[in-house]
Amino acid sequence: MAIYMIQAAYSNDAWSRLVQRPEDRAEALRPVVEQLGGRLLAWYYSFGDFDVMALVELPNNINAAALSMAAAAGKAVRTVKTTPLMTPDEGFEAMLLAQGAKYVPPGA
Repeated sequence: MAIYMIQAAYSNDAWSRLVQRPEDRAEALRPVVEQLGGRLLAWYYSFGDFDVMALVELPNNINAAALSMAAAAGKAVRTVKTTPLMTPDEGFEAMLLAQGAKYVPPGA
């Protein structure tokens, strides 16, 4: 299973509804992630470009894209960003593969 960081910014209407009637959106997301074959690992509120950040474990990129699409289709978020994450071991393995890839930069 792969781990993804999902960042989302709520619409003004969604914030208005949440302020008027607060609810645990992590618990609202959990069954959606589970329906897609994954699990919710972490949920945080934030401020800046994004209002929330979730770490989710999902089977593959297709399921991660489906989660992003479902969130966007609900119209409560104005922006969704999905970032695939790698473990340190996976990052090290990628470095070893890159080392032997024999890439030649432009103008070399």
